[in-house]
Amino acid sequence: MQARYHCLMSECRNCQASLQGDYCQSCGQKNIDLERPIWNLIGEVVKESFELDGRAALTIKTLFLRPGALTSEFLDGRRRTYTPPLRLYLVISISFFVLVAWLAQTGALLEPGQDPGFDAAIQARFLSDDLPRLMFLLLPVFALLMKGVYVKRLYFDHLIFSLHLHCAAYAVLAMMLPLEELANRHVLLMLLQVAVLAYFLAYFVIAVRRVYQSNWLAVVGKSAVVLFGYMILVSVVIENTSSFRIIAD
Repeated sequence: MQARYHCLMSECRNCQASLQGDYCQSCGQKNIDLERPIWNLIGEVVKESFELDGRAALTIKTLFLRPGALTSEFLDGRRRTYTPPLRLYLVISISFFVLVAWLAQTGALLEPGQDPGFDAAIQARFLSDDLPRLMFLLLPVFALLMKGVYVKRLYFDHLIFSLHLHCAAYAVLAMMLPLEELANRHVLLMLLQVAVLAYFLAYFVIAVRRVYQSNWLAVVGKSAVVLFGYMILVSVVIENTSSFRIIAD
């Protein structure tokens, strides 16, 4: 009985065509036997959802060591080697917002004078429920800002760049936020936060340079305009939404 769990079917269960590989040549359905132990199925679902294979590691390495390379590779058609942009964004953003919601629940992100009991719970709910949706809606807005400074490029190009850049930004914030409370008392931790922030600013400029192929002076100027404008927009949206959350609660 155990052997049949690992056997692939000889014909497609969807259209009954003969199978010659992992996918049906007639309808495209994957050749997979679902009549297997539950842990085998769970493992496959996790692998398919989060790309826990060789290209996941390569994607993360490329994302952080070669700013803008993932976007360039995707737009040039070399897509099979890396995790798809939207899937990468979902995995990284979900992990990030789970982390910051937990930090908020512990009171690590509260400002002086805020109530650890009342304010921490509201902050945690905002970071786990509202902010992920807001940031997802702001992705195309950032792409629109990039379209404003690089008019000739397709909006789709800017959208892919936006997905990859936000992935890097979430990772940077995930390193900085846990140090927020301690950095106020330890100079070395504050300097570490500054170094991480400097890394991201350099990352942004290099990524723009690699993807949009402009000269350095134009890249720095346009990057500054887009980043400054976007940070103002994000701050206004977060401020107004969090205020509404406080009133509602």
